[in-house]
Amino acid sequence: MTPATTQVVRPAGAGHETLYVLLLCLLILCTAASVVLWHGETDTSSSVAAHQLDARRDLSAGEQGIYADLRVTLDEIHLLQAEGQALPTPGQLAEEGFAPFAQDASSVSRGGHAWQVLDQAYLGLSQNPQVAGSFLMRIDLEDSARVDIWLNRSPSPATPDNLGEQQLIAAGWLQVVAQFDAGVTRQHRH
Repeated sequence: MTPATTQVVRPAGAGHETLYVLLLCLLILCTAASVVLWHGETDTSSSVAAHQLDARRDLSAGEQGIYADLRVTLDEIHLLQAEGQALPTPGQLAEEGFAPFAQDASSVSRGGHAWQVLDQAYLGLSQNPQVAGSFLMRIDLEDSARVDIWLNRSPSPATPDNLGEQQLIAAGWLQVVAQFDAGVTRQHRH
């Protein structure tokens, strides 16, 4: 019989392997942090004037819906105006089914506005100012693509006699402006 030999096998040391894995993780984290810092954008938000409201941040949900409807319906107003040489009445627009002029569930839930034509403008007086204020959409005579939309949240605004910018501001109307910047979907309210 041969004498028994005992062979001792020592476990492999994991110290060096762990150190290499940790160094690789640190290198990946440093690379990722430098890429994020290098491609990061500065927060540049422009402010609006005192007589203006930002359509994205300062309007209620109902007001945003009416504002969007007015912007979309503007193209149809131009087409109907070209056919008839005059601004179509809110009744004509309602018959065609154009929001916000059409009296449907959506218009009622957004304040139930009563629309009328004033010179080169549409005035929608709100029946429920807690939901949405009254709207005024001015259409420029020289440049029909240029339009101003104004909002008045008072319970019973007077019908403006003069549609000039300074007169509207003095009567409590606020111009709604749309700003499109890099932070359209990022809002930081602190």
